[in-house]
Amino acid sequence: MNTLLSIGHGYSGRATEAALGPDWRVLGTSRKPGAAVLWPDQAAEALAQATHVISWVSPDDSDPVLPVLRDLPAPRLAWIGYASATSLYGDADGAWIDESAPDQPTTERGFARQQAERDWQAFADARGVPLALLRIAGIYGPGRSALDALRQGRAHRVVKAGQVFNRIHVTDLGRIAAAAAQACLAGPLILSDNEPAPMADVTTFAAGLLGVTPPPLVDFESADLSPMARSFYAENKRLRSRRLGPELGVSLRYPDYRTGLSAIHTQTA
Repeated sequence: MNTLLSIGHGYSGRATEAALGPDWRVLGTSRKPGAAVLWPDQAAEALAQATHVISWVSPDDSDPVLPVLRDLPAPRLAWIGYASATSLYGDADGAWIDESAPDQPTTERGFARQQAERDWQAFADARGVPLALLRIAGIYGPGRSALDALRQGRAHRVVKAGQVFNRIHVTDLGRIAAAAAQACLAGPLILSDNEPAPMADVTTFAAGLLGVTPPPLVDFESADLSPMARSFYAENKRLRSRRLGPELGVSLRYPDYRTGLSAIHTQTA
């Protein structure tokens, strides 16, 4: 039986676990007592059992997971996945790009991800195992969508000419990550749906599903956004994966925000 050590086992990790099925054992880590693996206390025991590892943990100044794992034995390890981000690609001025695009981060988040990827690659090389760099677009799903933002009064419709965002339904994220683990895929892999779109369009559609009036349109320059939120508008690109179908045989269950939000609305209505 394959054993996946899922480090930082939360929203995305649970979706991956559900996609793997009964032939896999998943050891999910948490700092809270009662987890399958109490982190970092039981890291050595878990890594010794793992055939596959995915880290979902974001970097701060550096990756916080690698110092724990670096010197631990991993006799069964055959594959590593690192949950990275599409900020590695920087700004493409709205053009379509795939995994062949060069890394050209422009934000602190992007540079931090780039360094974390390099550190994970060095770790994988030292272990002699393939590393998949899972470059994930904005994640949405039940409990974390424009529908929830509207219900909670957090939604807004900011307009910036030509700006689009990329996203992935958490179910598809889990299916792709599971397929990458099963195939022991190496290298960068984009996890994004097929329809980049302005966030204002997503909010408008969600409001229609709920039968509520969407928030007013606000120009980007005058919008009351935090520095972090504003920084996301500094990059504009349309993402697609050239590896998803040919190498993994995966087709998206939710290829655009309309199918994804409609399914969430049906499930929670």
